[in-house]
Formats: sequence, structure tokens, C-alpha cells
Amino acid sequence: MSEEGAWDREGGRGRGSPTSEAVINALPLPVLTVGADERILHCNHAAESFFDHSARLMQRRRLRDIIPFSSPIIALVAEVRRRRASVSEYRVELTQPRSGQERSVDVFATPLGDDGEAVVLMLQERTIADKMNRQLTHRGAARSMIALGAMLAHEIKNPLAGIRGAAQLLEQSGAEEDRLLTRLICDESDRIVRIVERMELFGDERPVERGSVNVHGVLDQVKRSAQSGFARHIRFVENYDPSLPPVLGNRDQLIQVILNLVKNAAEAIGADAVDGEITLSTAFRTGLRLQIPGSRERVSLPIEVAVRDNGPGVTAELLPDLFDPFVTTKAQGSGLGLALVAKIVGDHGGIVECDPVPRRTTFRLLLPMSSARDGRESVAEAE
Repeated sequence: MSEEGAWDREGGRGRGSPTSEAVINALPLPVLTVGADERILHCNHAAESFFDHSARLMQRRRLRDIIPFSSPIIALVAEVRRRRASVSEYRVELTQPRSGQERSVDVFATPLGDDGEAVVLMLQERTIADKMNRQLTHRGAARSMIALGAMLAHEIKNPLAGIRGAAQLLEQSGAEEDRLLTRLICDESDRIVRIVERMELFGDERPVERGSVNVHGVLDQVKRSAQSGFARHIRFVENYDPSLPPVLGNRDQLIQVILNLVKNAAEAIGADAVDGEITLSTAFRTGLRLQIPGSRERVSLPIEVAVRDNGPGVTAELLPDLFDPFVTTKAQGSGLGLALVAKIVGDHGGIVECDPVPRRTTFRLLLPMSSARDGRESVAEAE
């Protein structure tokens, strides 16, 4: 039998071999085949998910229908046809016409067949790699607050107590107009103390007890708390994966993290908004593994928890420093909320990232799964 005859009609060799289409669909990266007339001839499952289109719909469209006409990918396909050779381009900014979402991708293009008219495109999103790099930066920035927080607790809180006490004595014997000033001194002293106390949290390096946590229970508690207070005017949408396994973490700290994100979302929407909406979602993602610093051990982060709001979004200038201490857009904000979120998530061995699409700003947590058989083993794995 000839070499070609050894392949069956579906593209597999021998009985029980996977078909070529099954192999392509098994790839975790989006793969497209583009014909001579720019029509999409084939796409795998990852491409359907990436472009948020079904294969049947994509095969009725041209490449420029799902990729902006000005995108370098269009020129890349033309160059592959001209050179009849593979071409790659890195860090291509891709805006999807349907959702408006911007992504940074590496593009690999190669001709298919002898005539070179059909081109195979493979996209590799850089989001995960960039997330991990930024996350290490966020953790370093948060840890830099430890010594500062301890110093401020000692050097500022004690003098402030004396200033506040003196202001209260003056308030008792002062005139009415003076009492306004003494009350201002007391209020501002209290505000500084609250900031210092929040910074002290960065210096808390005591080991935290972790175990199996139902993240849906955490989200429900945060939602009830928000709806009874600062987010009573906002509609909540839940999009949960009911089969999600438990998270390996500390319930109280996870509540603090998600409550901070929901509060930020509510403040971004605004108190006067009539169509404010916050979406809480969970999903199980495979394929992401993070190496623990100082160790060869790699931890999977398959649990995704997302908080999305329809506020105005985060500016591009602010995004790189969003999780750094004292970075805020609020007039009365301390800029410590997201820095604390980054620290807690980092202590859990996870990743936090922001997708700043206007009217669809999403803060996404990637956390480890609790797969241990007992509490002792669970804590050991977390460390």
C-alpha cells in the first residue's frame, strides 16, 4: 500500500487514529485557514471561542469581517502569499469588531498547498504571559509596602492620637467657630489613622489557614452585602459554572478581595446611574500553570472568578500601574484597595488582571483549585 493509501478518508492513519480535524480542534490556540478570496475555509474550536463566532458562521465570512481592515494580519497574509513562505509577527494589537475587545497576539502564518493561495493562521494570545509578568510586578509593589506600613504605624499613629486629644480639649473650651476647626482636625486625624491601618495589612505575614472554599458562597455573601448598602441601585447578573470545584484559599480574605472589586465597580458606575449593572461570573479554565517563586513546583490556576461592570472603564495611562499603592482616580481614594487585592491574590498563588474595555471593564481572578483529600494536605499544597 502506498504512503497516501495508508491514510483513511478522515485523514487518520490506521484504525483508531485521530483524524486531522480532531487534532486541529484539540489545539488550544486559534487556527484559521484563509482561502484565495479571503474567505475563511476552516477554523478550529479555539478560534470559535476566540472570535465568539460559530464555525458555520465564520465560514460564510471573509477575514476582514472578523479582523479590522487596517490590522497588520491582513498584510501578513498577503506577504505569505507573495513570498510563499511562513511569516510571523509578534505583539499585534487586535481589536475584534463584534465586541470591541482589544487583545495582543502573536501571529504565525504559513502557506497551505503548492499554489500558496490558502494560508493557515495561528494566533497566540499574549495576555497570559503579560499577566504573569505584571503580577510579579504587582506583588513586588505590594511587598514594598510592608516596611513602610510598619514604620507608619509606629511613627504616625501615636502622634496623631496626641493631636486628636489636644483638638478635643480645645473643642470643649473653644468658641463655636473654633469648634469647626477642631472637628476638622479630629476628622482628618481619624482618616489618616484609617489609611495607616489599611497599610498595616501589607505587613501581616502570618500564615493564613487555607482550605476548600466554595467561591459561589463567597460571591453570594458579597452580593447580599453590596445590595444592602453601596450597590442597592445596581442590578446584579450571575453567570456561574455550577460544576466549579472549590478554591484552595481563605474564605475571609477572598470575601475581602471580591468585596473590594465589587465596591470599585459600583463606584465606577456611579451613584446616579439608572442602568448600572455588575456581572459576577465563574468558569473553569485549563492550561494555565504558574511556577512558585524559589521553587520548581508549578501550580495550576483553573478557577476563574470575574467581576464586570458597565462603567466608563479604566484609562490606558492608568492601567500599567493600576495595582500599585496610592494609584487611584477617586478624589477621596487612598489607592490601597487594589494593591491589597493584588497582595492577597498573590499570597494565594493566583493572578489578578483587568480587561479595561469601556462599558465592559472586567477584573478577573485566576486561583488554584482545592484537590486535596484532607485539610493537612491542602495546606501543604498551597504552600
